[in-house]
Order: sequence, then structure tokens, then C-alpha cells
Amino acid sequence: MKFDRNSTTTDVLSGIDLSGKTALVTGASTGLGAETARALAACCANVTLVARSETKLSKVANEIQSETGRLPETAALELDKPATIRTFAADWLSRHEKLDILINNAGIMATPLTRTAEGWESQFATNHLGHFLLTNLLSDVIKAAGKARIVNLSSAGHRHSTVDLDDPNFQNRDYEALQAYGQSKTANIWFTLELARRWADCGVTSFAVHPGGIQTELGRNLEPEMVKRFEQLIKDYPDIWKTVPQGAATSCWAATSPALNGKTSLYLEDCHISEPGGEDFTDNGYAPHAYDADGAQKLWELSNDLLGTEF
Repeated sequence: MKFDRNSTTTDVLSGIDLSGKTALVTGASTGLGAETARALAACCANVTLVARSETKLSKVANEIQSETGRLPETAALELDKPATIRTFAADWLSRHEKLDILINNAGIMATPLTRTAEGWESQFATNHLGHFLLTNLLSDVIKAAGKARIVNLSSAGHRHSTVDLDDPNFQNRDYEALQAYGQSKTANIWFTLELARRWADCGVTSFAVHPGGIQTELGRNLEPEMVKRFEQLIKDYPDIWKTVPQGAATSCWAATSPALNGKTSLYLEDCHISEPGGEDFTDNGYAPHAYDADGAQKLWELSNDLLGTEF
């Protein structure tokens, strides 16, 4: 069956049975993450919800149980704080032997310049480095699943910037919020490419997803001027915006669709494989720098250097 931008999580998961499958969704306390987790649980997956707020996670988990009869696990971590990721991973690995679906959904967008304790720019740290660390810490159970899928939430915002491998943390250049966001979203695509290259022999496939334009809490940290820009965009382009179930549909399709069997390292949008596109936010398709295999390899090495890891 062919799906499109109007398809919902219910549409793309119709007939999908995830009994016995284990899934983990980051950023699952609200918006796309919560809907993605709910939809997977409705297909009988065993789901773990991960986000910053244990209180919000508990609320979502109870709502999912009420609707599906399945109570997801929950755990709090902060993607810009590596110690919390390591603590979570160690605990989760002590109780699970496989991970069939990992959806790296969490993210922040166009925030004012903020740095982590390590000096990393917050969008690069949260959107990329945190997921890089989490995914690699869970690598053994992902590979043990046999045919696991990893879904990395990118965005059409990747068109704003490639990854500056010499200065990813804006230490030697002026900070621009949307450029930093774009860099982190390109990093999500490059991470997808390199995961596919490195883990293909283990049966692991990976996809980068542009969910579409959805009005969620993603923009909660925007500066006032940026808020005005997005409010005007909503007025100027009312037809490009999706509901949350429509926005989460591509993630669910990427995680489960038989149509993607044997495929990997693809950028997906509107529940289909994307084609090369324009540079404007309202255009479909991906930017020329998205499929930079050399950049993807170098980003992996850079990420290891910054985190002090040897994945």
C-alpha cells in the first residue's frame, strides 16, 4: 500500500504485529515521541519511553496503558549529559537481551546559544552526540535482534547547514540558531549513513526521517524573534503542517514497513523514500550535502573524539 503526507500512524501500522518486539523511543514524553510509542505499543511491541521528565513519562505511559493495555517502561535521561545516558544504558542492558527498534526522536530546535559542561553547543550535543552515545552503548542488543531498525529523526531543517567538522560547537564562528539546528539535523543523516555502513553485516538497517511540519513543543525554547518567524510561516504556508499522528507516521513506517526490507541509509519523508530537493524549508527532498559518505565517516570519528569513546 502506498502512503503519503496525510497518512497517520494508524494507517501505516495497519496489519503490523510487533508481538515479541522490543522498541525504545527517545523524547517520548510529548508530541511525536509519545505518539510513536503509543502506536508501537498498540501493535503489541514492548516499548521503553525515554525523556528528561520522569513525571511526564509516567503520564504518557499510563495513557498508553489505558488505550492499549500495555504499560511501557520509562526512564529519565538527558541527552546533553553523557553520564545520564551511560547510567540508563547500563540499567536497561541489565534487563534486556535485544532491541528491535530504536527511534532516536528527541531533539531541540533553534535555541539561544547554550553550552554543555563539556563546552559543546547544545543542539549538536542533544540532537547528535547524545543519540550517537546512546545508540552505540546499546549496540550489542541492537545487533542481537537480528534485523533491527534504527530511525533517526532529522528534518527539512538540515538544508540550513552541513556539518562544520572543524568547528561544530561554534567556538570560532558566530552562532546562528537555525544554522546550528541545521547542522545537527544533517548530523542525524550522516549518523544514519555511517551506521548503515558499519552495521550492515549485523543485519541492522538505519533510516533518517523528516516528519514534516508539526506544531509541537519542539519550539518551546525559541527566541521571540524566531517565534515570530515561525508564526508567519504557519500563516503563509497553512497546507504544509501536519497533525501529530501524521507527523509520527513516517517514523512508524520506517521502523516497521516491509517495503523497506533490504534497504538502509535512506532519508524518508511523507512515508516514502525521498528524492533530491530544493533548499527552501517548504520544498520536499534532501539537500546535496545530505549523502556525504566521507563527511559521515569523519563525523563518526569526531563524535568519538569529543566523547572520549572508541566506537
